[in-house]
Amino acid sequence: MRRANQLVGATLGELAKHIKPGVTTLQLDKIADAFIRDHGAVPTFKGFPNPNGGPFPASICTSVNEVVVHGVPNDKTVLKDGDIISIDCGTLLDGFCGDSCYTFCVGEVSEEVKELLRTTKESLYRGIAQATAGRHLGDISSAVQDCCEAKGYGIVRELTGHGIGHEMHEDPQVPNYGRRGNGVMLKAGMCIAIEPMVTMGKREIWLDANDRWTIRTRDGKPAAHFEHTIAVRKGQAEILSSFEEVEQIEGKRY
Repeated sequence: MRRANQLVGATLGELAKHIKPGVTTLQLDKIADAFIRDHGAVPTFKGFPNPNGGPFPASICTSVNEVVVHGVPNDKTVLKDGDIISIDCGTLLDGFCGDSCYTFCVGEVSEEVKELLRTTKESLYRGIAQATAGRHLGDISSAVQDCCEAKGYGIVRELTGHGIGHEMHEDPQVPNYGRRGNGVMLKAGMCIAIEPMVTMGKREIWLDANDRWTIRTRDGKPAAHFEHTIAVRKGQAEILSSFEEVEQIEGKRY
């Protein structure tokens, strides 16, 4: 699990080098696909079945601005100055899955949007702090919700984090809203993906009828998405994925 998730972190770090105005989301997908396969893994997203339509056609999800999740890479979506892009990435390595997401700034982004990203990332780590043996899923959910709603942001209800292991999506579901003390009790060794999906405006979303994958905010305002795969431990959760390589590159850029 560590190796699979560290590869996801390295893939996001590789993509960070190429995120700039003028790049298409399809170009990013090709970079990610080659990087994952060159490191002995396969992208778990490619071919992933869709109950609403055909299988996912790409190796990463590229969700730009008001797209919350599941944006499909293509050669028509060209990044421009001021955009944000959430890149969700998954790998299968030696029978185990990795999964992580990071929302990147493209060029110069407004301070209002940067604050959305900061808060969403903060809520992720607040949720992770609750992921210790003996607590409940609701403790994670409540921590994420309280952090984001205190700033007036929307928490998407229809999409959740999840258990992860030999399969990318396993039980239990990990909502980003809830009540402390509710839900499944966490046990040492459980692996879950915690992934706040947060909107600048209202929390309502809609599914794009054209590709049956892309999910957008109903009011057209931006959304952010950060995700880590973690292992529940006694005392402190272990973060299996990593933003270290991304943040090294972002630090140099900004």
